[in-house]
Amino acid sequence: MFKLIAVWIVNALALLILPYLLPSIQVAGLGTALLVAVVLGLINTLLRPLLILLTLPVTVLTLGLFIFVINAVLFQLAGSLIDGFQVGGFWSALAGSIAYSLVSWALSSVLLGKR
Repeated sequence: MFKLIAVWIVNALALLILPYLLPSIQVAGLGTALLVAVVLGLINTLLRPLLILLTLPVTVLTLGLFIFVINAVLFQLAGSLIDGFQVGGFWSALAGSIAYSLVSWALSSVLLGKR
């Protein structure tokens, strides 16, 4: 249970760092970041596998690069669902989803150690 809460907080911190890296992404505050981290986790758990399965031919055709598009669309979906979290557009969502993954990974490895 502690590990789940720690990962949730690390993901929220990663979301708070994003506006400094990409000005087209805005996060209102810590509460919003915590809520977005939960929503992104739920979206990635529930919708992402279904979308990957439905777009499998395109994903295979593009050698897996279409997964970046799916991640960007889901990131933008989270931005449209939550007030206080704004994503500037598709390209901002694409860069934001990649930056969010990298920052979250870096923070997790530094703060939580090995997985």
